[in-house]
Amino acid sequence: MTNSRTTSRSALAAAGVSVVLWASAFVAIRSAGAAYSPGALALGRLVAGSLVLVLVLLVRREGLPSRGAWPGILVSGLLWFGGYMVALNWGEQEVDAGTAAMVVNIGPLLIALLGARFLGEKLPPRLIAGMGVSFAGAVAVGLSMSGKGHASVLGVVLCLVAAVTYAAGVVAQKPALAHATALQVTTFGCLIGTVVCLPFSWQLIGELGEAPVSATLNMVYLGVFPTALAFTTWAYALARTTAGRMGATTYAVPALVVVMAWALLGELPGLLTLAGGVLCLAGVAVSRSRPKTADAEPAVAVTGTVDAPGAVDTVETASSATPVGDASGKGTAGSAR
Repeated sequence: MTNSRTTSRSALAAAGVSVVLWASAFVAIRSAGAAYSPGALALGRLVAGSLVLVLVLLVRREGLPSRGAWPGILVSGLLWFGGYMVALNWGEQEVDAGTAAMVVNIGPLLIALLGARFLGEKLPPRLIAGMGVSFAGAVAVGLSMSGKGHASVLGVVLCLVAAVTYAAGVVAQKPALAHATALQVTTFGCLIGTVVCLPFSWQLIGELGEAPVSATLNMVYLGVFPTALAFTTWAYALARTTAGRMGATTYAVPALVVVMAWALLGELPGLLTLAGGVLCLAGVAVSRSRPKTADAEPAVAVTGTVDAPGAVDTVETASSATPVGDASGKGTAGSAR
């Protein structure tokens, strides 16, 4: 029981690192996104992240993942590291930040539903209630950010594509973590995403010469921290809990973005924005809480897990722990950055 609680706390801490770094990406993208086109920004971010991840992988001598991890790595690399970043960057050039935030925040809900369908995860009432509260908060933040912005059909569709690819990538990544470490899954997923974005190479090369140094430094920051570090800590946490609960945790991003924009950009939030941020945090707290009867529910180990040889979150069931088959936008307040 003690080991299970320690594992749960370490997973929560790792998830917290991911959420904070993804929220910080909001500020970095303001600069980088103004100088780089969507595909070029995604490629530059992924190249920077891949270089750091490969270096760390070599230092740690972890080598290649086992065969069982590759289906999940390929799918998450194609959809989350590749497709998601490009679709979101492009979509947010077509819609205002508030609309994008509302559409992309469908992602955590889709993660919970896909996790239940393909991973056999349960949907506890507290998780559903917490996600509902957080989504309401995300909508409030989105409405307060919309102002007199614009929203094209193409932009909404692209943001919806971003939400779907994000959710599918997370669910595909979960079973891969039963066969490989968080670092391996993240490194090779990032490399696959880089390959997917190679068609934007000429755009990146051309824009590098014209972009201000501050924009390029922000792009590198996006690759090193919100990508290399945050995606690794995310994978570490995902290996130790359910995909649904991890998705719900990302609803803390809108609240953190409001605080960071206030502190670093001088953007004073309105009452609706503050209320939405509070709802997001309250929903995350509800979704991650456990009823007292949960103590009677046995914890189970993830068999075959290289990265998490201990135990998983106590609310996880054997079916959710068993492998089954298998945020780079301009101002989106609730996506995985």
